[in-house]
Amino acid sequence: MQMQYKNLGRSGLKVSQLSYGAWVTFGNQLDVKEAKSLLQKCRDHGVNFFDNAEVYANGRAEEIMGQAIRELGWKRSDIVISTKIFWGGSGPNDKGLSRKHIIEGTKASLKRLDMDY
Repeated sequence: MQMQYKNLGRSGLKVSQLSYGAWVTFGNQLDVKEAKSLLQKCRDHGVNFFDNAEVYANGRAEEIMGQAIRELGWKRSDIVISTKIFWGGSGPNDKGLSRKHIIEGTKASLKRLDMDY
């Protein structure tokens, strides 16, 4: 069966109908080698949409995903990465959906992923 792609809202991006989420796999359970194997299997089947969150393994899941993608040598423009922002750190302004936390949380996620966008 061939992967189907859908428009992501009005962003102009086409994403695979299935995405890969790193919730319970990256960080405490899997290392980079295993992550690379899983991510490559997804790409082999047409997945171009990969999800993460700042809270997954306290940010370690984003680090592992970013490292695996770099080591696999994927072009950044060929994949779509999403992450979720809310829980952040322990300070009163380090979580939630304030403008401050959305901007700082996004920058921190990009740093952990080692990506520009």
